[in-house]
Amino acid sequence: MAVLLPFCFFTSCTAPDLPEHITYSEHIAPIIYKNCSNCHRPGEAGPFSLLTYEDAKTRAKLIQFVTQTRYMPPWPADATYSHFIDEKVLSDREIKLISSWVDKGCEPGEPALLPPPPAFEQGSQLGKPDLVIKLREPFYIKGNAKDLFLLMRVPYEIPKDTFIRAIEVVPGNRKLVHHVNAQLLSYEPDKKKDVFKGNTVVDIDSFQDKLQAYKALDLPNDDGITFPALTYSVTNYLPGVTPPLYPEGIGGFKLVQKGALFLKDIHYGPSRVDTSDQTVFNVFYAKSAPKRPTQEFQMGTFGVSPIIPPLVIPADTVMTFRSDYTITQDISILTINPHMHLLGTKFLAYAITQQGDTIPLIRINKWDFRWQYFYTFKKMLKIPKGATIHIEGVYDNTRKNPNNPFNPPQLVAEREGSMRTSDEMFQFIVTYLPYQPGDESISLENK
Repeated sequence: MAVLLPFCFFTSCTAPDLPEHITYSEHIAPIIYKNCSNCHRPGEAGPFSLLTYEDAKTRAKLIQFVTQTRYMPPWPADATYSHFIDEKVLSDREIKLISSWVDKGCEPGEPALLPPPPAFEQGSQLGKPDLVIKLREPFYIKGNAKDLFLLMRVPYEIPKDTFIRAIEVVPGNRKLVHHVNAQLLSYEPDKKKDVFKGNTVVDIDSFQDKLQAYKALDLPNDDGITFPALTYSVTNYLPGVTPPLYPEGIGGFKLVQKGALFLKDIHYGPSRVDTSDQTVFNVFYAKSAPKRPTQEFQMGTFGVSPIIPPLVIPADTVMTFRSDYTITQDISILTINPHMHLLGTKFLAYAITQQGDTIPLIRINKWDFRWQYFYTFKKMLKIPKGATIHIEGVYDNTRKNPNNPFNPPQLVAEREGSMRTSDEMFQFIVTYLPYQPGDESISLENK
C-alpha cells in the first residue's frame, strides 16, 4: 500500500506560525535580498536575477521547489554541526513563508514596506575594490574537450608600496575556470625595468623543467638569472569560492610598486566550443601593515599528512579515506577549506584534544563539487597543542553517482597530485594564527 509522506520530509514537522497575509514586500524580499541576490544579479553566478518583485514572481514555482528541497541557497556545510560567517541556511519558517506566498498567488504587498534593494558592487562579492588587475587580453580556449593547465603572469604597476587585505579572483568564464592558485612576485625597481614585457602565458605540459617554464614566462629579473621575492598563496579560487576578508590587522601582505601575480596553475576544464576567458583580480587595500599575518597548512593531497589508505578508488566501489595531523602549538583557526573532486560524496573534519574532547570543524553530508567555500568561523577557534585534526572523505565510484566522469566507471586515483577533475584529490586547508589569549572572543564578522 502506498504511503503518503508528510511535508516534514523536507522540513521540520512542527509548522511555524505564519502571518495570515504573506507579501513580497514585507516577508519575502528580506529573505531573498539576504540569501539570494548576491549571486542572482547581473554578472554573477546565478543564471537569473532576483532583485525585484517581478524577478521573484516569474521564478516563483522554481524558488518554492529549490528552497523546500534545500537545494538553494547553496550551503553544503551542515549547520547543525558547526557555524560560519555568511551562512546561507533558510529556517523552516522562511521556507514555509516562501511556499505559502507562492501557493496564495505571490501577493506583492505595500510598496512602502519594501526594503531598499541591496547595493552590490558590480563584479565583486566583497565590495568596491581599490585596484583591479586583469589579464591584459582575453585568453582563447580551443574547443577540443581537453583540460588545460597553464602558468600565467599578470603584471601590475602602482604608484607606491601598499599593504592589502585580500585579493578576489573573478573568473571571466565561470563555466571553465576550475581553479586558480596565485603567488605574488615583488620586483625591486632597479632589477626589472618593464614588468609588462614578455610572455604572460605558457602551457605547463610543454615543459618538463619548471625552471625553463619560469624563464619562458619571463619571471626572472632583467639579468635572466635571479628571481624576485615570492609570496605564496596570496589568493585562490575554486567553484563557488569567495575569499575571506578578515578584520583590519589580521592577514594581508605588501604589494610593491612593480610586481605580478604568478598563477602557478590556472586550470580550465574541457570545452567543446571555442571560447575565451579574461579573469580579473580585485585588490582591497589595508590601512596599515598586518599586525598578525596568517599562516596555512593543508592535509592530504600535497599536504602535511598522508591519506590512509592511498587515494585509489577502484571501479564500482564506495570507499572512505582518512588523514590525521597533530598540532604542535596552540593555534587559532580562522578559515577552513575542504576539497574533493567529482567522486566525493561526504566530508567530515574535527579535532580531538589530548583530554579526549571533540572540537567540531565541518561536516558536509552531500558534497557538491560546484560549491567549495572557504568557511570562516564566526570567532577564532582555538585548537590546543597536541590535539589531532581528523578528516574523512567518502568517494562513490559507481554508476549510482551522477557526477562520475566515467561511464562505465573506471579506476580513479590521485595520480601524483593531478588536479584534473577526472582524477581525485582529498585535501583540507587550514588558515590560522598562533594562539593569543582572548582570541576566542575576537569576531571575524567585524570587517
